[in-house]
Amino acid sequence: MKKITVLNVSLLFVFLICLGVAPVAAEEKIGFYDMDQVIRNSEAGKKSIGEIQRIVDKNRPAIQAKEEELQKLKDELEKQRSLMKPDVLKDKEVTYQKKFRDYQILIKDSNEELQAKQQDMVKDFVPEIMKIVKNIGEREKYTLIIDVYTVPVAHWSKAHDLTKKVLDEFNRTFKAGK
Repeated sequence: MKKITVLNVSLLFVFLICLGVAPVAAEEKIGFYDMDQVIRNSEAGKKSIGEIQRIVDKNRPAIQAKEEELQKLKDELEKQRSLMKPDVLKDKEVTYQKKFRDYQILIKDSNEELQAKQQDMVKDFVPEIMKIVKNIGEREKYTLIIDVYTVPVAHWSKAHDLTKKVLDEFNRTFKAGK
């Protein structure tokens, strides 16, 4: 029964095409934007990226000091390993392991601080950007607007790239908010 129905629909479609009466589909207007680019290139995003860079710069000296300390201990261990008594060697290795754990904790804490700042940034920006995308969609009669990194897109026309429009409106919103 299903084969007959599919066959009948197919035959009807071919018959309509032969008569020159093709089914008319509503015109779809699809736009694309790059959320990451909007955030990175917006005034608000640049300000937040500057704050993230300040966190990196603040944490860098402590991290570098720990790295240098670890390298120094490691070099001492390698040079003096054959000269040390087993109990002294074991103490030095334990000290190195403790300092290495401290270093790992410092890196972990620094990364968590950066991730928290990035999440705050996204949390603050995304709703506003989504509202702007929605407004552009309604105003310009887009059927669908897609973030190119949310949905894998193989190709899109630059004519339908709305990134600059979204970025410009986001910047205007940010300036108005100041």
